[in-house]
Amino acid sequence: MPSNSKAVMLLLSVVLVLSTLLSACGNSNDAKGNSTEKPSGSEAASTASGAANNDKELELFVAFLAIGNMKEVDLIQEEISKITKAKINATVKLMPIDVGAWTQQVNLLLAGNENLDLLVSSSFFNYSSQVAKGQLLPLDELVEKYAPTVKDTMEPAIFNATKIGGKMYGVPSVRDTAADEGFIARKDLMDKYNLNFDNVKTFADIEPILKTIKDNEPGIYPLVQRAQTLAVASEIIRNFVDPLSDSNGVLLTDNQDLKVVNLYEQQIYKDALKLARKWYQAGYIMPDSATTQETNNSLVKAGKGFGYFSNMKPGFEQQESNLQGHEMIAVRLTKPLSTSDAGTGFMLSIPKNTQDADRAAQLLNLMYTDKDIVNLLDNGIEGKHYVSAGDNLIKVPEGGSNYGFNQWQVGNNSLAKVWEGTPADIWEQTKAFNKSAVFSKALGFTFDASPVKTEVAAVTNVNNQYKAGIESGTIDSSKLDEYVSKLKTAGLDKIIAEKQKQLDAWAKENGVQ
Repeated sequence: MPSNSKAVMLLLSVVLVLSTLLSACGNSNDAKGNSTEKPSGSEAASTASGAANNDKELELFVAFLAIGNMKEVDLIQEEISKITKAKINATVKLMPIDVGAWTQQVNLLLAGNENLDLLVSSSFFNYSSQVAKGQLLPLDELVEKYAPTVKDTMEPAIFNATKIGGKMYGVPSVRDTAADEGFIARKDLMDKYNLNFDNVKTFADIEPILKTIKDNEPGIYPLVQRAQTLAVASEIIRNFVDPLSDSNGVLLTDNQDLKVVNLYEQQIYKDALKLARKWYQAGYIMPDSATTQETNNSLVKAGKGFGYFSNMKPGFEQQESNLQGHEMIAVRLTKPLSTSDAGTGFMLSIPKNTQDADRAAQLLNLMYTDKDIVNLLDNGIEGKHYVSAGDNLIKVPEGGSNYGFNQWQVGNNSLAKVWEGTPADIWEQTKAFNKSAVFSKALGFTFDASPVKTEVAAVTNVNNQYKAGIESGTIDSSKLDEYVSKLKTAGLDKIIAEKQKQLDAWAKENGVQ
C-alpha cells in the first residue's frame, strides 16, 4: 500500500506523457565468442514441466520503479539475499529504475540479452504489447507449481484479471485494488464552526459546509483540487465510470454492461459540470484552478485550502493528516470500485530474458509469502530504518531515516509491518474493502491505442484546450456542446469504435457477457 498516494498520481501523470520507444538489439557473445542468446519464451518456460534444479547458485535480477529513497538498496538486497540463498540457492540483485526512464530502460532490457528474472509490469506500461511481443512468459503452470498459495492473497477476480488469451502473464501486487470517492477536510475548521458530515450523502450535500468556510474564512479556499487533471467534476464522476485506460470512451459502472459510451454526452457528466460551475461562481473553488500548478498538499499545508475530493481507501485520513500537517476527517460518498486496471495496474512478471524460469517463480513466491523479505523491501532493515513502536507497529528510529520503498508495486504488501499512526489492523480493513468493491465487467481489459494513435493525439489536444477549464467550473458548461463537437472532429467516435471492437473481442475470449 502506498505510504503516499500522491506518488501514484505522479507516476500516472508521467506515464501519460512517456512515448513508446522502438528498440532492437542483436545477440551478444561471451568472451569465447559463444552465443549467449536467451532461450525463447516457450523454451524458458518449459523447465517448469520438470523438477526444479537449484544446484547452481544464481543471481536473480529484479527490476521495479524507483519511487522513494533508493540510496541504500545495496544493503537491502544483501539482507534479502541471505534469505533467498538459504531457501532457493539464489542471491538477488535489485534494479530500481527511475520512473522517467522506465519505458526506455525496460524496452532495452527486454529487446536485448540482459539478465532479467522478475519485472514489475503494468497496463500503464505496455503490458499487452509486451505479451504480444513474447517478452513475458505465461505463468499459469509456474505459479501453480512454485507459488500455489499466491492466489489466496487477493480476490479471485483480481488474481484472474491479468490474463491475455486465456493465459496469465503477471501476478498482481497485494494492495488496495479498489477505491471509493469522497471529501476530506481540516478537522480544526470543521470543529470551529460545529460542522459535521452527518447529513452529507451526496456531493451536492457538501455545499453548506463550503459556504460556511467561504463566509467565515476569507483567506482559505473551501474546495481545492489535487491537480489540473483532477478537477472537481472529474472527481465527482470518478466512481461511476470505468475509464478503460484513458476516458476516451468509458463504461458506466451502474449499468454493468459492456457498451462503450462517450463520457461527455452522459447526463452524469453534464450534472457534474453544472455543480462545479455553480460552486466556482459562488467562490468556493479557487479562481485560477484551471491553470494553477499548486496542489492540494501545498495549499492545505500553507493554510490556503480547507478540503478536497479524492479517491480513498482504509487509513486514508491518517495518511492525509501526515501529508497535510493538519488532522483531516473525511466522508465517503460512493461504493468502492475496482476498474478495468485494478489487477493489471501493478504486477510481477517473468521476462523471456530469465536465466531460469523455475527459480524466478520461486523468488516470486517468496515475495508473496515470506514476511522477512517483504519487510526488507518495504521498510528496510530493523534497527536502522525502523524500530518497534509497540502493538505490532513500527516507527523511524531516533536520528534515523525511513527507507520508504513504496512496496505497493511488488508482492504481498499485507505482510509488511505497519507504521505508527496507521491502524494496526489496516490490512484486515483493506482486504474487507477490496472484497466489498463493485467489480467492473471489464476488469482485466487493456486498451491498445496504437490503431488510433493519430486520433488519440488530436483528441488530447482538444482536451488540453477545454477539459481543465470546464471541469473546474472556470468555463461555463454551455461550452460543452462546442467541446464535444471538437472532440468528434478530432476522431473521438473512431477511438470509441476501436475500443468497443477490442472490448468485444476481449469479452468473447474471456467468456464475459
